[in-house]
Amino acid sequence: MSAAPPNSAAGALEPAGLGVHGSERVRQVLSDYVELTKPKVQSLLLLTTITTMYVAGDPSPLLVFLTCLGGYLSAGGAGAVNHWFDRDIDVQMARTATRPIPAGRIAPRAALIFGCTLALMSLLELSLAVNPLAAALSFSGFLGYVFIYTVWLKRRTPQNIVIGGAAGAVPPLVGWAAVTGSVGGTAVILFFIVFFWTPPHFWALSLLMKEEYRKVGVPMLPVVRGEAETRRQILLYSVLLYAVTQLPFCAGGFGAIYLVSSLVLGFGFIAGAVQLYRKADRRSALRLYLFSLAYLALLFCAMVADTHL
Repeated sequence: MSAAPPNSAAGALEPAGLGVHGSERVRQVLSDYVELTKPKVQSLLLLTTITTMYVAGDPSPLLVFLTCLGGYLSAGGAGAVNHWFDRDIDVQMARTATRPIPAGRIAPRAALIFGCTLALMSLLELSLAVNPLAAALSFSGFLGYVFIYTVWLKRRTPQNIVIGGAAGAVPPLVGWAAVTGSVGGTAVILFFIVFFWTPPHFWALSLLMKEEYRKVGVPMLPVVRGEAETRRQILLYSVLLYAVTQLPFCAGGFGAIYLVSSLVLGFGFIAGAVQLYRKADRRSALRLYLFSLAYLALLFCAMVADTHL
């Protein structure tokens, strides 16, 4: 049997001069740049954007796509700049040491340029394809996350996530503005729901990462004020969050479906916070952190169900 010609079979599927190792390298580079945009964080931001758009009206699939594209570019750009700025502490923590920059797979300057480019692309895309208000709000989220949270607050105060968390609450405002061209009262309430959800969500995670933050000198609440105070603050914010989630129903924005959902989810959140307060263990902190992710997603989905059913 004669040997197969060099360009036949598997070899013919590879671009000339690239080869298996070259293809793997390209995939790794693309994967690293995607990682800079923090896609796991993005999923929840995009969910709050999409659900808010359907609460605000009946947007076309194209408008939803264009708004989400701009939102992803903006938040992804902020994530990349955050990777660039935090590279000195990321390399010291086990959870972040394998990120593209501290691991040496992407140069810091390239990540910074990438992040700023994404933010400018978002501003341009949303301005032209959606509307200037949505673009301005999205860009304000980028500026807030980069300059207020990452650069100014994160390494200076245990209230970093409380104040800086406002950047993560911007997507509902962007979604509402994309559909209506304005920011209504309901949109502002949705902003505050995410705003007050952020501290107990993130503090539950920070309890699990306390020693990592201590090692690099980041003053997260458990490091500065201790675990007992952090658990107390989580409980207080959980109760406050529950109160804020009742405002849309009280204002007449939602009906029975939302009310029942917010009650069940709210009591579940408070119950988890109470358990963490009474039983100071990692399992309770992890359970509350994971529940908080499902909580926000289900609450915003309940808003859509209430509006359209």
